[in-house]
Amino acid sequence: MKEQKKATYRKIEYHRKESFFLLVRGVEVGIFAGLVSVLYRFMLEVAEEGTMKALDLIKGNTLYTALWFLILIAIGVIVYFVGKAEPYAMGSGIPVIAGELKGYASPSWWRVILAKLIGGTLSVFGGLSLGREGPSVQLGGMAAKGVARVTKADRTTERRMISCGAGAGMAAAFNAPIAGTMFVLEELHHTFDKSLLCMGIVSAVVADYTSKIFFGQDNIFNYESLTFPLRFYWILILFGLLLGVLGAAYNIVMLKLQDLYKAVKKIPQYVKLPAVFIISGVVGLFLPQVLCGGHSMVSYLINDRPDIKILLVLLIAKFLFGAICFACGAPGGTLYPMCILGSYIGAVFAYFAINGFGLDGAFWEEFVIIGMAGFFASIVRAPITGIILAFELTGNMSNLLPVAFVSLISYAIANLLGVTPFYEAMVEKLVRTEAEAPFNKEDEKIIKTYVVPVGSPLDRKRIMDVPWGKHCIVVSIERDGVSITPKGETKIKEGDELVVLVSQRRFADDNAKLEELING
Repeated sequence: MKEQKKATYRKIEYHRKESFFLLVRGVEVGIFAGLVSVLYRFMLEVAEEGTMKALDLIKGNTLYTALWFLILIAIGVIVYFVGKAEPYAMGSGIPVIAGELKGYASPSWWRVILAKLIGGTLSVFGGLSLGREGPSVQLGGMAAKGVARVTKADRTTERRMISCGAGAGMAAAFNAPIAGTMFVLEELHHTFDKSLLCMGIVSAVVADYTSKIFFGQDNIFNYESLTFPLRFYWILILFGLLLGVLGAAYNIVMLKLQDLYKAVKKIPQYVKLPAVFIISGVVGLFLPQVLCGGHSMVSYLINDRPDIKILLVLLIAKFLFGAICFACGAPGGTLYPMCILGSYIGAVFAYFAINGFGLDGAFWEEFVIIGMAGFFASIVRAPITGIILAFELTGNMSNLLPVAFVSLISYAIANLLGVTPFYEAMVEKLVRTEAEAPFNKEDEKIIKTYVVPVGSPLDRKRIMDVPWGKHCIVVSIERDGVSITPKGETKIKEGDELVVLVSQRRFADDNAKLEELING
């Protein structure tokens, strides 16, 4: 009896220490991920402002226009060399973070941060339709990795810190700490890990607080919300169906264009990339609104309420130009431009819903927000993150039901169409081109938590009957808040959290096999 009490006290003391440890690590991650994301956000704002000033300066001046295009070509060449020096800094960065968490990449944290800051700022100054949110996820993850390396954290803790740093980066970029935390669980890990949740919330809140110190507490979207009438929810069903189809089409087109760009091998990248900056220069002369991340498009949409013709022109132009910018692989994100497209789709749909179905014109802004969340859900296939993001961007809870209604419908339709989620498709491409990440020779074990979902093939199976592999050991099962020491006869149940020791050297392969075993 005494030994049992001692064991219980030791377990309570361990959980207390672990909780405190996670909180401290979360604060560390939040501070450094937040500061790096704030720096990047500031640099991009200066770059975008510089682009608009340059376009105003060259208007009607042939000499200045020619000089501007020469500058764009030079920027394209510099960005090419930045990418050549650090390939992991190219593109959005979210697939690289996801790839590292799966064991397929192990970039140098300081090289990625440096290359992303330089390459991303130059790309936005060149007018490319790229946002700060995706890169902020990577920058936050790399900042957290730097903290882990400097403090000599073990590999398990490092992976948790990278994950939470990614969420902190998103929180700082969007001013959305809950969405940042949920993005880590729903998109990067596809599971509910209590340790990640604890550290992730702390890091996201600290990063958000750090961001608000520098940029204030204003919401990106501010509007007076109205309660959407229940008798018009059939319109939202149509909207959800439309967004699901458009989201699936977006994924197909974006990925095909990237493949097409890479297939043109006769033209070297140091020529193709500057050519995209030339296209940006041409677009800037005629439609400067679609340049850069799209923050000016948001202001224009909310404040001026353009008519349907202008909406359609801006929507199509933003999509086409954004697809070209994504395909070229320049450092920058697609997350916010994707949200901009969703908001414009919502505005177009609102025009027809209001004029065709007799809906009150005051609901125009509701469709803008719903469109953004629903489009995000269908593309990324993370509906909970999209719903929470819509709330945090607006600070408004009254539109939660219609946002959730449309997001879940668009998510279901995109799944039904069988199109791979955007970032998962990008990770698959990374896996095909990268070998398993190099690790230390001592083969340190990594602790990984897996949640057994409803319908899992492991449900009711005994530990001894599951082919875990010789490099994996189930060390604990968390069931209903109680830790169970697994034995061969122990049966696995739905909802169990399996704590598994995985070989660091073989992490990518073993993790993939475990996910297949658990999820079916």
